[in-house]
Amino acid sequence: MKKSILISASLAALLMVCACTQKDKGPKQVVIATLDPGHFHAALVQKTSYPQVSKDVYVYSNPGEDLQEHLAKIEAYNTRAENPTSWNEIIYTGPDFLEKMISDGKANVMVTAGNNLKKTEYIKKTLAAGINVLADKPMAINPENFEVLKECFKIANEKNVLLYDIMTERHEITTILQRELSLIPEIYGQQEKGTPENPGITMESVHHFYKEVSGKPNIRPAWFYDVEQQGEAIVDVTTHLVDLVQWQCFPGQILSPSDVKITSARHWTTPLTLAQFKASTGLDAFPEFLMKDVKDGVLQVYQNGEINYQLKGLNASVTALWNYQAPEGGGDTHYCEMRGTKANITIRQGAEQNWKPELYIDAVNPAAGYEDALKASFDKLEKSYPGIKLEKIADGAWHVFVPDSYRNGHEAHFGQVTENFLKYFDEGKLPDWEQPDMITKYYTTTEAYKIANGQ
Repeated sequence: MKKSILISASLAALLMVCACTQKDKGPKQVVIATLDPGHFHAALVQKTSYPQVSKDVYVYSNPGEDLQEHLAKIEAYNTRAENPTSWNEIIYTGPDFLEKMISDGKANVMVTAGNNLKKTEYIKKTLAAGINVLADKPMAINPENFEVLKECFKIANEKNVLLYDIMTERHEITTILQRELSLIPEIYGQQEKGTPENPGITMESVHHFYKEVSGKPNIRPAWFYDVEQQGEAIVDVTTHLVDLVQWQCFPGQILSPSDVKITSARHWTTPLTLAQFKASTGLDAFPEFLMKDVKDGVLQVYQNGEINYQLKGLNASVTALWNYQAPEGGGDTHYCEMRGTKANITIRQGAEQNWKPELYIDAVNPAAGYEDALKASFDKLEKSYPGIKLEKIADGAWHVFVPDSYRNGHEAHFGQVTENFLKYFDEGKLPDWEQPDMITKYYTTTEAYKIANGQ
């Protein structure tokens, strides 16, 4: 009996030593493989350095302009004057790049941002090999992709690896504060369910084909303009908007496709002249695969889409628009109105706001004492976000002042998403709601795609 007790005590001590040793090792080391980088978002993941990520990054791709553009951005990060990175890109090129990445076994995290038609299959094969995936949106651009994506999540669970998409907009400060304010009953009241004609939440995102990234003109691959490869706006940019509806209105809740009802969906084109196409791609002519979309010498791209739907009875409307180029001094914009029983909370980002997202609170028939309750609640919020201020602009209307120190920009948000992913990687799991909510999100966008396309 004494011998058994001694053995048990020794075993317990050994386990404690092992646990402490593992803890002392710190976060698990991450080695990244970048697969087929055809979109600048792949590079933005590496705009920031991370202590637990190896400086050696393995790149697997076909040769060509997409790869060269990616490597040029990484080199620019490595050689910039302020906070340079020190990535060592180890490159393999060839038609078997996916198989080579898997057989090499160098990486435990695959990052992909590029041709969206191929992306879902890349994800599936990578997960089957036991490699974690951090993927740019969208992970599915049509109903067939969505069925494969559902298989991907099953494989991830079986292999005990993570599949996570890059939702940068959750890290924009006015969006964060809009969500925080909507969770304070003294300010917002309760969420209005709304109607299809007057939704409880409305979002609109405007993007531009010709833009600068990291201070240089962004050259887009020609396939970006083929909705069969890139995906329509209704399954691309709306991924962010549908995600925000879920994240802002149902924080931490496990959602299901059965919670979704599409009430209407539509899509329409943005015209692109050959001169505009050349400026954004560097090509002198439309390639053959785009000729199906060229009418009278103008490329017609289905990069505008609108989804009206209900989520757990909440009426939501999301719209994604693409123009060729932003107005002078402007850029991509985001609009969001959340309607509560006590106040509407709105993000606006137009010329009046100097193209910066600004947050407003508009009381709905404020009762006596509402302003005092608003200020008291806002004072508590300010403790979490020092420097924000409440500025009264009219009776029952306020502007939320946000210091520039919080406005780190869209490109920086990729680093913030990656840091979250690395935390989940170290913990070995996502929050319980993330995976079912990703499935619900892509169900929403691909169902809307079917309706818009008359399927």
